[in-house]
Amino acid sequence: MVADKQKFAFAVAPVGDGDLSDEQLYAEVLADCRVGHALGYDSAWMLEHHFSDYFPTPSPLMFMSNLAPQCPGLGFGAAVLVAPWYNPVRLAGEIAMLSNLCTGNLYLGLGRGTAKLEYDAFGLDMEEARERFKDCYEILNRGLSGEPFSYQGKFFSTNREVRIRPTPKTERIHLYGALGSPQSATIMAEMGLAPLNTCQFPFHILEKAMAAWGAQAAETGYPEDTGRPVMAHTLIADSDDEAMALARHHLSEFFKLQSIHYEADADVWIDIKGYEQFSRFFQNLTKLSDPDNIDGFAGHNFVGSPQTVAEQVEKLTSIGFNHFIVHPATVGVPRALRHDVLRRFAETVAPEFSPEFSKAA
Repeated sequence: MVADKQKFAFAVAPVGDGDLSDEQLYAEVLADCRVGHALGYDSAWMLEHHFSDYFPTPSPLMFMSNLAPQCPGLGFGAAVLVAPWYNPVRLAGEIAMLSNLCTGNLYLGLGRGTAKLEYDAFGLDMEEARERFKDCYEILNRGLSGEPFSYQGKFFSTNREVRIRPTPKTERIHLYGALGSPQSATIMAEMGLAPLNTCQFPFHILEKAMAAWGAQAAETGYPEDTGRPVMAHTLIADSDDEAMALARHHLSEFFKLQSIHYEADADVWIDIKGYEQFSRFFQNLTKLSDPDNIDGFAGHNFVGSPQTVAEQVEKLTSIGFNHFIVHPATVGVPRALRHDVLRRFAETVAPEFSPEFSKAA
């Protein structure tokens, strides 16, 4: 299937094989960006996490400002910036500054965050997350217009009219709302945020979330031609069996680290208003730490031969996605394998959906 507006991006993270220092891990990110950029991918996406070995990138925007001059023209994405943790007026200024320093697009996903460890360390109540998120987005939406604005919210206010400087390059800034459920999809569409998903959830859950977003977006009058990105863990090999063997090894190690970061055994979400639905999902992390339980998860990500991965892209396209983030940057995956995955996808999968991609490469 060919779709003219399909985009292909890749995820980066400070990961690598062996006992690497943080400085060396960050060098791995630069190496991935250079390869992905040369292969023709649209953008490099990163995650925000604090206080643990689980993707230690506390400032995606700072990372982007470092990478932008080394990969001119490459776009950058965040999946996600955790909005409740920021002073949104300052965040708007930093995004505006980055939009003037880079030459590619900025695809900035906004989310509430789900790690109690991080909320506790910042001294914030998770039950305030949704309202803090709303205040943050409203200020970003006004501030990144480049026009004078003011805002009075429950948790954040400007207290006077201000204008963000430097003037934001609005054509480069694209904001998204992370979808964790059909309910959150409706909320994001009501706010006027385009959807951002991950393949942490099976396709039928993604389909429900996108349907909910689409229904509300139509009612709100949100434009239909927006980008709709989705991120998928990606391991490609000559055969499905070979790729699945890689997944059982690397993804199970990833889930072990994720289980620690999210305190999966403690089940801290069941009594937190607004987070109850995550209790069941995060309890599953411990199960996925066992290699024998990985196959199901791998089945709704980009794991397999090029033909199998292309079929997965096709399924996600039918659900409504048009911006695919290839994610080989899993904990412990060596550089050679990450780059091989990026190359295989660029040469054997992406051109089936976007002929222009192969020309860019």
